[in-house]
Amino acid sequence: MFENKKILILGMARSGVAAAKVLLERKNNVIINDLKEREKHDKKIIDELEKLGCNFILGSHPDDLLDTSFDYVIKNPGIRDDHEYIKKARKLHIEVINEVELAYLLLPKDVTLIGITGTNGKTTTTTLTYEIMHEYYKERVHLAGNIGYPLCSILKDLKKDDFIVMEVSVQQSVNIKKFHPHVALITNYSPAHIDFLGTYDNYKKVKSKMFYNQGKDDIAILNLNNEDVLVEMRDIPGIKKYFSSTNTSANCYLKDNMIYYNDKKVINCDIIKIPGMHNIENILGAISIAKEFNVSDEAITKVISNFYGVTHRLEFVDEINKVRFYNDTEATNIKCTQIALSSFNKPIIIILGGLERGQNFDELKDYVKNVKAIIGIGECRERVREFGNKCNINTYIYEYLKDGFDKIKEIMAKEDIVLLSPASASWDQYKECEERGDEFKDLVRKLKDGSN
Repeated sequence: MFENKKILILGMARSGVAAAKVLLERKNNVIINDLKEREKHDKKIIDELEKLGCNFILGSHPDDLLDTSFDYVIKNPGIRDDHEYIKKARKLHIEVINEVELAYLLLPKDVTLIGITGTNGKTTTTTLTYEIMHEYYKERVHLAGNIGYPLCSILKDLKKDDFIVMEVSVQQSVNIKKFHPHVALITNYSPAHIDFLGTYDNYKKVKSKMFYNQGKDDIAILNLNNEDVLVEMRDIPGIKKYFSSTNTSANCYLKDNMIYYNDKKVINCDIIKIPGMHNIENILGAISIAKEFNVSDEAITKVISNFYGVTHRLEFVDEINKVRFYNDTEATNIKCTQIALSSFNKPIIIILGGLERGQNFDELKDYVKNVKAIIGIGECRERVREFGNKCNINTYIYEYLKDGFDKIKEIMAKEDIVLLSPASASWDQYKECEERGDEFKDLVRKLKDGSN
Protein backbone atom coordinates (compact mmCIF):
# COMPACT_ATOMS: atom_id res chain seq x y z
CA MET A 1 0.00 0.00 0.00
CA PHE A 2 1.20 3.52 -0.86
CA GLU A 3 4.12 2.33 -2.96
CA ASN A 4 5.11 3.59 -6.41
CA LYS A 5 2.10 5.94 -6.54
CA LYS A 6 1.80 9.53 -7.68
CA ILE A 7 0.59 11.60 -4.74
CA LEU A 8 -0.25 15.26 -4.28
CA ILE A 9 0.16 16.62 -0.75
CA LEU A 10 -2.02 19.72 -0.46
CA GLY A 11 -0.69 22.01 2.25
CA MET A 12 2.75 21.66 3.76
CA ALA A 13 2.74 22.33 7.52
CA ARG A 14 3.83 19.63 9.98
CA SER A 15 1.42 16.97 8.84
CA GLY A 16 2.31 17.47 5.18
CA VAL A 17 6.03 17.21 5.88
CA ALA A 18 5.57 14.06 7.99
CA ALA A 19 3.36 12.46 5.31
CA ALA A 20 5.87 13.32 2.60
CA LYS A 21 8.74 11.63 4.46
CA VAL A 22 6.74 8.43 4.93
CA LEU A 23 5.63 8.37 1.29
CA LEU A 24 9.08 9.14 -0.10
CA GLU A 25 10.54 6.26 1.91
CA ARG A 26 8.04 4.01 0.13
CA LYS A 27 9.25 5.19 -3.30
CA ASN A 28 6.23 7.27 -4.23
CA ASN A 29 6.28 10.24 -6.59
CA VAL A 30 5.39 13.05 -4.17
CA ILE A 31 4.47 16.62 -5.04
CA ILE A 32 3.78 19.18 -2.31
CA ASN A 33 1.61 22.15 -3.24
CA ASP A 34 1.25 25.07 -0.85
CA LEU A 35 -0.05 28.60 -1.40
CA LYS A 36 2.83 30.15 0.59
CA GLU A 37 5.88 31.13 -1.45
CA ARG A 38 9.07 29.12 -1.14
CA GLU A 39 10.92 31.81 0.84
CA LYS A 40 8.23 31.70 3.55
CA HIS A 41 8.91 28.03 4.28
CA ASP A 42 11.72 26.54 6.34
CA LYS A 43 14.64 26.15 3.91
CA LYS A 44 16.12 23.22 5.85
CA ILE A 45 12.89 21.24 5.56
CA ILE A 46 12.56 21.92 1.84
CA ASP A 47 16.21 20.97 1.23
CA GLU A 48 15.77 17.76 3.21
CA LEU A 49 12.65 16.74 1.30
CA GLU A 50 14.16 17.63 -2.07
CA LYS A 51 17.14 15.38 -1.30
CA LEU A 52 14.65 12.59 -0.67
CA GLY A 53 13.11 13.23 -4.09
CA CYS A 54 10.15 15.46 -3.25
CA ASN A 55 8.89 17.99 -5.79
CA PHE A 56 7.40 21.35 -4.81
CA ILE A 57 4.91 23.71 -6.41
CA LEU A 58 4.74 26.69 -4.08
CA GLY A 59 3.07 30.08 -4.14
CA SER A 60 -0.01 29.16 -6.17
CA HIS A 61 -2.53 26.44 -7.01
CA PRO A 62 -2.06 26.03 -10.80
CA ASP A 63 -5.24 25.15 -12.67
CA ASP A 64 -3.54 22.35 -14.59
CA LEU A 65 -1.71 20.70 -11.68
CA LEU A 66 -4.24 18.02 -10.81
CA ASP A 67 -5.08 15.37 -13.42
CA THR A 68 -5.88 11.67 -13.68
CA SER A 69 -2.22 10.69 -13.34
CA PHE A 70 -2.51 11.15 -9.55
CA ASP A 71 -3.48 8.23 -7.31
CA TYR A 72 -4.09 10.16 -4.08
CA VAL A 73 -4.48 13.63 -2.66
CA ILE A 74 -3.29 13.95 0.95
CA LYS A 75 -5.01 17.02 2.38
CA ASN A 76 -3.79 19.18 5.24
CA PRO A 77 -6.52 19.11 7.94
CA GLY A 78 -6.85 22.90 7.91
CA ILE A 79 -7.84 23.03 4.25
CA ARG A 80 -11.57 23.14 3.69
CA ASP A 81 -13.29 20.29 1.90
CA ASP A 82 -14.65 22.69 -0.72
CA HIS A 83 -11.14 23.66 -1.90
CA GLU A 84 -10.92 23.72 -5.71
CA TYR A 85 -8.44 20.81 -5.78
CA ILE A 86 -10.57 18.65 -3.51
CA LYS A 87 -13.64 19.18 -5.68
CA LYS A 88 -11.60 18.46 -8.81
CA ALA A 89 -10.04 15.32 -7.29
CA ARG A 90 -13.47 13.90 -6.59
CA LYS A 91 -14.62 14.64 -10.12
CA LEU A 92 -11.54 12.78 -11.38
CA HIS A 93 -12.17 9.91 -8.90
CA ILE A 94 -8.86 10.53 -7.11
CA GLU A 95 -9.02 9.39 -3.49
CA VAL A 96 -8.73 12.23 -0.95
CA ILE A 97 -7.49 11.40 2.55
CA ASN A 98 -5.42 13.15 5.20
CA GLU A 99 -2.21 12.40 7.08
CA VAL A 100 -4.11 10.72 9.92
CA GLU A 101 -5.80 8.24 7.58
CA LEU A 102 -2.52 7.62 5.75
CA ALA A 103 -0.68 6.85 8.98
CA TYR A 104 -3.52 4.70 10.29
CA LEU A 105 -3.43 2.52 7.16
CA LEU A 106 0.30 1.98 7.74
CA LEU A 107 0.10 1.26 11.48
CA PRO A 108 1.47 -2.09 12.68
CA LYS A 109 -1.37 -4.41 13.69
CA ASP A 110 0.13 -5.14 17.13
CA VAL A 111 -0.01 -1.52 18.34
CA THR A 112 -2.84 -0.17 20.52
CA LEU A 113 -4.32 3.16 19.43
CA ILE A 114 -6.05 5.45 21.94
CA GLY A 115 -7.92 8.40 20.40
CA ILE A 116 -9.24 11.43 22.32
CA THR A 117 -11.51 14.10 20.88
CA GLY A 118 -14.12 16.64 22.02
CA THR A 119 -14.84 20.34 21.80
CA ASN A 120 -13.06 21.34 25.01
CA GLY A 121 -10.56 19.55 27.22
CA LYS A 122 -9.13 17.16 24.66
CA THR A 123 -5.56 18.48 24.90
CA THR A 124 -5.52 18.32 28.70
CA THR A 125 -7.10 14.85 28.67
CA THR A 126 -4.66 13.65 26.02
CA THR A 127 -1.66 15.02 27.92
CA LEU A 128 -2.80 13.52 31.22
CA THR A 129 -3.54 10.16 29.60
CA TYR A 130 -0.13 10.10 27.97
CA GLU A 131 1.66 11.05 31.21
CA ILE A 132 -0.21 8.41 33.22
CA MET A 133 0.30 5.68 30.63
CA HIS A 134 3.96 6.65 30.24
CA GLU A 135 4.49 6.55 33.99
CA TYR A 136 3.28 2.94 34.02
CA TYR A 137 4.36 1.58 30.63
CA LYS A 138 7.40 3.84 30.07
CA GLU A 139 8.85 3.90 26.54
CA ARG A 140 6.07 1.76 25.14
CA VAL A 141 3.81 4.85 25.06
CA HIS A 142 3.88 7.46 22.25
CA LEU A 143 2.12 10.83 21.95
CA ALA A 144 0.65 11.89 18.59
CA GLY A 145 -2.00 13.83 16.70
CA ASN A 146 -3.36 17.34 17.00
CA ILE A 147 -1.21 17.91 20.06
CA GLY A 148 1.75 18.64 17.77
CA TYR A 149 3.14 15.28 16.64
CA PRO A 150 1.75 13.97 13.34
CA LEU A 151 0.93 10.28 13.49
CA CYS A 152 3.16 9.71 10.46
CA SER A 153 6.14 11.10 12.40
CA ILE A 154 6.12 8.27 14.96
CA LEU A 155 5.54 5.29 12.64
CA LYS A 156 9.23 4.42 12.51
CA ASP A 157 9.46 4.36 16.33
CA LEU A 158 6.65 1.87 16.97
CA LYS A 159 7.34 -1.61 18.31
CA LYS A 160 5.19 -4.60 19.11
CA ASP A 161 2.68 -3.96 21.94
CA ASP A 162 3.31 -0.22 22.04
CA PHE A 163 0.57 2.32 22.82
CA ILE A 164 -0.28 5.50 20.93
CA VAL A 165 -2.16 8.26 22.79
CA MET A 166 -3.56 10.58 20.14
CA GLU A 167 -5.50 13.84 20.18
CA VAL A 168 -7.92 13.95 17.23
CA SER A 169 -9.29 17.29 16.03
CA VAL A 170 -12.47 17.77 14.04
CA GLN A 171 -10.41 18.95 11.07
CA GLN A 172 -8.47 15.68 11.17
CA SER A 173 -11.75 13.77 11.29
CA VAL A 174 -13.13 15.28 8.09
CA ASN A 175 -11.18 13.08 5.68
CA ILE A 176 -10.87 9.85 7.64
CA LYS A 177 -12.48 6.72 6.23
CA LYS A 178 -11.23 3.69 8.17
CA PHE A 179 -9.36 5.36 11.02
CA HIS A 180 -10.54 4.30 14.46
CA PRO A 181 -8.90 3.81 17.86
CA HIS A 182 -9.12 0.65 19.93
CA VAL A 183 -10.15 2.94 22.80
CA ALA A 184 -11.80 6.25 21.92
CA LEU A 185 -12.92 9.00 24.29
CA ILE A 186 -14.95 12.15 23.76
CA THR A 187 -14.81 14.89 26.40
CA ASN A 188 -17.92 16.86 25.34
CA TYR A 189 -19.73 18.59 22.50
CA SER A 190 -20.58 22.27 22.19
CA PRO A 191 -20.97 24.45 19.08
CA ALA A 192 -17.59 25.15 17.45
CA HIS A 193 -15.92 25.38 14.04
CA ILE A 194 -19.24 26.19 12.37
CA ASP A 195 -17.34 28.33 9.85
CA PHE A 196 -15.39 25.20 8.83
CA LEU A 197 -18.22 22.65 8.86
CA GLY A 198 -21.35 24.67 8.18
CA THR A 199 -23.64 23.52 11.01
CA TYR A 200 -23.41 22.20 14.55
CA ASP A 201 -25.10 18.97 13.43
CA ASN A 202 -22.41 18.42 10.81
CA TYR A 203 -19.71 19.23 13.37
CA LYS A 204 -21.06 16.51 15.69
CA LYS A 205 -21.37 14.06 12.82
CA VAL A 206 -17.75 14.59 11.78
CA LYS A 207 -16.50 14.34 15.37
CA SER A 208 -18.28 11.00 15.81
CA LYS A 209 -16.84 9.32 12.69
CA MET A 210 -14.05 7.49 14.48
CA PHE A 211 -16.55 6.03 16.98
CA TYR A 212 -18.80 4.73 14.21
CA ASN A 213 -15.73 3.17 12.56
CA GLN A 214 -15.01 1.12 15.69
CA GLY A 215 -15.68 -2.61 15.90
CA LYS A 216 -17.89 -4.34 18.44
CA ASP A 217 -14.90 -5.17 20.69
CA ASP A 218 -13.52 -1.62 20.74
CA ILE A 219 -14.16 0.71 23.68
CA ALA A 220 -15.95 4.08 23.50
CA ILE A 221 -15.66 6.22 26.64
CA LEU A 222 -18.35 8.90 26.84
CA ASN A 223 -19.16 11.87 29.08
CA LEU A 224 -22.42 10.93 30.79
CA ASN A 225 -23.03 14.61 31.63
CA ASN A 226 -23.15 15.77 28.00
CA GLU A 227 -26.53 15.14 26.40
CA ASP A 228 -25.30 15.89 22.87
CA VAL A 229 -22.64 13.19 23.25
CA LEU A 230 -25.18 10.62 24.42
CA VAL A 231 -27.55 11.39 21.54
CA GLU A 232 -24.87 11.50 18.83
CA MET A 233 -23.22 8.27 20.04
CA ARG A 234 -26.48 6.40 20.47
CA ASP A 235 -25.84 3.88 17.68
CA ILE A 236 -22.07 3.39 17.78
CA PRO A 237 -21.02 -0.27 17.52
CA GLY A 238 -18.36 -0.37 20.25
CA ILE A 239 -18.63 -1.11 23.97
CA LYS A 240 -19.82 2.04 25.75
CA LYS A 241 -18.32 3.10 29.05
CA TYR A 242 -18.94 6.35 30.90
CA PHE A 243 -17.41 8.96 33.16
CA SER A 244 -19.32 11.57 35.16
CA SER A 245 -18.73 14.31 37.70
CA THR A 246 -22.25 13.88 39.12
CA ASN A 247 -23.63 10.42 38.32
CA THR A 248 -22.33 7.47 40.33
CA SER A 249 -23.77 4.97 37.85
CA ALA A 250 -20.85 5.80 35.51
CA ASN A 251 -17.78 3.58 35.36
CA CYS A 252 -15.61 6.45 36.57
CA TYR A 253 -17.20 9.08 38.80
CA LEU A 254 -16.73 11.78 41.41
CA LYS A 255 -18.23 11.38 44.87
CA ASP A 256 -17.43 13.19 48.13
CA ASN A 257 -14.21 14.66 46.74
CA MET A 258 -12.98 11.22 45.65
CA ILE A 259 -12.69 9.70 42.18
CA TYR A 260 -13.85 6.11 41.84
CA TYR A 261 -13.46 3.57 39.08
CA ASN A 262 -15.89 0.64 39.14
CA ASP A 263 -16.79 1.72 42.69
CA LYS A 264 -13.21 1.51 43.96
CA LYS A 265 -11.42 4.63 45.20
CA VAL A 266 -8.60 5.80 42.93
CA ILE A 267 -7.58 9.29 44.13
CA ASN A 268 -8.55 12.00 46.57
CA CYS A 269 -9.26 15.25 44.70
CA ASP A 270 -7.17 17.20 47.22
CA ILE A 271 -4.09 16.17 45.21
CA ILE A 272 -5.37 17.87 42.03
CA LYS A 273 -3.46 21.02 41.08
CA ILE A 274 -5.46 22.20 38.05
CA PRO A 275 -8.60 24.25 38.85
CA GLY A 276 -12.19 23.78 37.74
CA MET A 277 -14.85 21.09 37.43
CA HIS A 278 -14.04 20.79 33.73
CA ASN A 279 -10.57 19.60 34.73
CA ILE A 280 -12.11 17.07 37.11
CA GLU A 281 -13.94 15.72 34.05
CA ASN A 282 -10.68 15.67 32.07
CA ILE A 283 -9.09 13.67 34.89
CA LEU A 284 -12.05 11.29 35.01
CA GLY A 285 -11.58 10.67 31.30
CA ALA A 286 -7.84 10.06 31.62
CA ILE A 287 -8.36 7.64 34.52
CA SER A 288 -11.06 5.82 32.53
CA ILE A 289 -8.58 5.17 29.75
CA ALA A 290 -5.73 4.22 32.08
CA LYS A 291 -7.91 1.68 33.88
CA GLU A 292 -8.70 -0.03 30.56
CA PHE A 293 -5.03 -0.98 30.61
CA ASN A 294 -4.77 -1.84 34.33
CA VAL A 295 -2.61 1.14 35.26
CA SER A 296 -2.00 1.25 39.00
CA ASP A 297 -3.51 3.82 41.36
CA GLU A 298 0.05 4.69 42.40
CA ALA A 299 1.01 5.72 38.85
CA ILE A 300 -2.20 7.72 38.46
CA THR A 301 -1.68 9.49 41.79
CA LYS A 302 1.94 10.34 41.04
CA VAL A 303 1.09 11.98 37.71
CA ILE A 304 -2.04 13.86 38.79
CA SER A 305 -0.46 15.21 41.96
CA ASN A 306 2.33 16.75 39.86
CA PHE A 307 0.26 17.98 36.90
CA TYR A 308 -0.09 21.76 36.68
CA GLY A 309 -1.88 21.97 33.36
CA VAL A 310 -1.17 22.26 29.65
CA THR A 311 0.67 25.28 28.30
CA HIS A 312 -1.73 28.06 27.27
CA ARG A 313 -4.83 26.26 28.61
CA LEU A 314 -5.73 27.67 32.01
CA GLU A 315 -2.02 27.42 32.74
CA PHE A 316 -0.86 28.60 36.15
CA VAL A 317 1.90 31.11 35.47
CA ASP A 318 2.99 32.53 38.83
CA GLU A 319 1.91 34.07 42.11
CA ILE A 320 2.85 37.66 43.02
CA ASN A 321 1.93 39.01 46.47
CA LYS A 322 -0.76 36.29 46.75
CA VAL A 323 -2.23 37.19 43.35
CA ARG A 324 -2.33 34.18 41.01
CA PHE A 325 -1.91 34.60 37.24
CA TYR A 326 -3.40 32.17 34.71
CA ASN A 327 -2.73 31.98 30.97
CA ASP A 328 -5.75 30.73 29.04
CA THR A 329 -4.88 32.24 25.66
CA GLU A 330 -6.29 29.15 23.90
CA ALA A 331 -9.75 30.34 25.01
CA THR A 332 -10.52 31.78 21.59
CA ASN A 333 -14.29 31.29 21.91
CA ILE A 334 -16.97 32.21 24.44
CA LYS A 335 -17.48 28.64 25.69
CA CYS A 336 -13.84 28.28 26.74
CA THR A 337 -13.99 31.55 28.67
CA GLN A 338 -17.21 30.46 30.38
CA ILE A 339 -15.36 27.36 31.57
CA ALA A 340 -12.40 29.41 32.77
CA LEU A 341 -14.59 31.84 34.72
CA SER A 342 -16.40 28.90 36.34
CA SER A 343 -13.10 27.55 37.62
CA PHE A 344 -12.48 30.16 40.32
CA ASN A 345 -14.32 31.30 43.43
CA LYS A 346 -12.07 34.29 44.08
CA PRO A 347 -12.11 37.86 42.68
CA ILE A 348 -11.08 37.85 39.02
CA ILE A 349 -9.45 40.45 36.79
CA ILE A 350 -10.12 39.08 33.31
CA ILE A 351 -8.46 40.08 30.05
CA LEU A 352 -10.94 39.86 27.15
CA GLY A 353 -10.73 40.68 23.47
CA GLY A 354 -8.72 40.26 20.30
CA LEU A 355 -9.81 39.71 16.73
CA GLU A 356 -13.18 41.21 15.84
CA ARG A 357 -15.40 38.46 14.47
CA GLY A 358 -18.74 39.26 16.04
CA GLN A 359 -18.35 37.13 19.17
CA ASN A 360 -21.19 37.73 21.63
CA PHE A 361 -19.68 38.72 24.97
CA ASP A 362 -23.20 38.89 26.44
CA GLU A 363 -23.04 35.10 26.64
CA LEU A 364 -20.57 35.60 29.51
CA LYS A 365 -22.99 37.59 31.68
CA ASP A 366 -24.03 34.56 33.77
CA TYR A 367 -20.37 33.78 34.53
CA VAL A 368 -19.01 37.11 35.77
CA LYS A 369 -20.24 37.08 39.38
CA ASN A 370 -16.64 36.92 40.63
CA VAL A 371 -15.21 39.40 38.11
CA LYS A 372 -14.03 42.63 39.79
CA ALA A 373 -12.55 44.21 36.64
CA ILE A 374 -12.21 43.66 32.91
CA ILE A 375 -9.24 44.59 30.76
CA GLY A 376 -10.33 44.87 27.11
CA ILE A 377 -7.74 44.52 24.35
CA GLY A 378 -7.48 44.19 20.59
CA GLU A 379 -9.81 45.03 17.73
CA CYS A 380 -13.00 44.34 19.67
CA ARG A 381 -12.03 46.22 22.84
CA GLU A 382 -14.86 48.77 22.47
CA ARG A 383 -17.41 45.95 22.48
CA VAL A 384 -15.70 44.53 25.54
CA ARG A 385 -16.20 47.89 27.25
CA GLU A 386 -19.87 47.92 26.26
CA PHE A 387 -20.27 44.46 27.78
CA GLY A 388 -18.49 45.46 30.99
CA ASN A 389 -20.63 48.57 31.34
CA LYS A 390 -23.81 46.52 30.91
CA CYS A 391 -22.63 44.25 33.72
CA ASN A 392 -21.63 47.21 35.95
CA ILE A 393 -18.04 45.96 36.06
CA ASN A 394 -15.11 48.37 35.97
CA THR A 395 -13.70 47.99 32.46
CA TYR A 396 -10.49 49.45 31.03
CA ILE A 397 -9.55 49.16 27.37
CA TYR A 398 -6.17 49.17 25.64
CA GLU A 399 -5.10 48.34 22.13
CA TYR A 400 -2.25 46.14 23.29
CA LEU A 401 -1.97 43.59 26.09
CA LYS A 402 1.21 45.16 27.50
CA ASP A 403 -0.52 48.50 27.99
CA GLY A 404 -3.07 46.95 30.34
CA PHE A 405 -0.53 45.69 32.84
CA ASP A 406 -0.03 49.02 34.60
CA LYS A 407 -3.76 49.01 35.39
CA ILE A 408 -3.61 45.39 36.52
CA LYS A 409 -0.76 46.25 38.89
CA GLU A 410 -2.79 49.20 40.23
CA ILE A 411 -6.03 47.33 40.94
CA MET A 412 -4.92 43.81 41.89
CA ALA A 413 -5.18 42.75 45.53
CA LYS A 414 -4.34 39.69 47.64
CA GLU A 415 -6.31 36.55 46.70
CA ASP A 416 -7.19 37.95 43.25
CA ILE A 417 -6.97 35.90 40.08
CA VAL A 418 -5.60 37.61 36.96
CA LEU A 419 -6.93 35.61 34.03
CA LEU A 420 -6.05 35.92 30.35
CA SER A 421 -9.05 34.17 28.78
CA PRO A 422 -9.87 36.41 25.81
CA ALA A 423 -12.89 34.67 24.23
CA SER A 424 -11.33 35.90 21.00
CA ALA A 425 -8.87 34.81 18.35
CA SER A 426 -5.48 36.55 18.32
CA TRP A 427 -4.91 37.18 14.62
CA ASP A 428 -5.48 40.92 14.89
CA GLN A 429 -2.03 41.24 16.49
CA TYR A 430 -0.36 37.81 16.62
CA LYS A 431 0.41 35.00 14.18
CA GLU A 432 -1.07 32.52 16.65
CA CYS A 433 -2.65 32.61 20.08
CA GLU A 434 0.40 31.00 21.68
CA GLU A 435 2.33 34.21 21.00
CA ARG A 436 -0.29 36.10 23.01
CA GLY A 437 0.11 33.63 25.87
CA ASP A 438 3.89 33.88 25.78
CA GLU A 439 3.66 37.68 25.93
CA PHE A 440 1.32 37.43 28.92
CA LYS A 441 3.77 35.16 30.74
CA ASP A 442 6.64 37.50 29.94
CA LEU A 443 4.66 40.46 31.31
CA VAL A 444 3.93 38.50 34.49
CA ARG A 445 7.65 37.77 34.89
CA LYS A 446 8.49 41.46 34.45
CA LEU A 447 5.80 42.41 36.96
CA LYS A 448 7.26 39.96 39.47
CA ASP A 449 10.80 41.23 38.91
CA GLY A 450 9.58 44.76 39.54
CA SER A 451 7.84 43.75 42.77
CA ASN A 452 10.94 42.12 44.29
